[in-house]
Amino acid sequence: MIITETKTFEEVLDETGSLLYKNVGISMLPLIREGRDFIYIKNRPKERLKKYDVALFRRPNVKGRGEYVLHRVLKVNPNGTYWIVGDNCIGGETVREENILGVLSAVRRKGKTVSVTDFGYRLYVYLWCATYPLRFFVLKYYRLPRRIAGKILRKLHLRK
Repeated sequence: MIITETKTFEEVLDETGSLLYKNVGISMLPLIREGRDFIYIKNRPKERLKKYDVALFRRPNVKGRGEYVLHRVLKVNPNGTYWIVGDNCIGGETVREENILGVLSAVRRKGKTVSVTDFGYRLYVYLWCATYPLRFFVLKYYRLPRRIAGKILRKLHLRK
């Protein structure tokens, strides 16, 4: 059967209230692994999201089409926006309420489903997010010696 029409995440969420898809991207490592984990998303709740919720949102771009992004809420702003950051990212972005499509409800890996209400998941979130200020330095400087060595080798014309 040839599929001639592809539904957007918005259409699937409107029709069914939930969405299941295989993750693409590395911004939510180590929680969600690219091409391996399945993500369960439910419709955006009527009330505002809470700190540590993982939101699916559409990031607009200049061509009028946006990309879908799944990142964690680290701050709920009083002006109706959220400060959202990927677990594997050091920088975040402000996202407006109307751009939020849904919220992560579970992750499925190797046949096991972990709900966002499970104790292990909540412990991971607490520990990972509590170390966010340190994460900046760890992720930023993790490859610093390698970058410096690469620059030196390029200057010496030993590497392109």
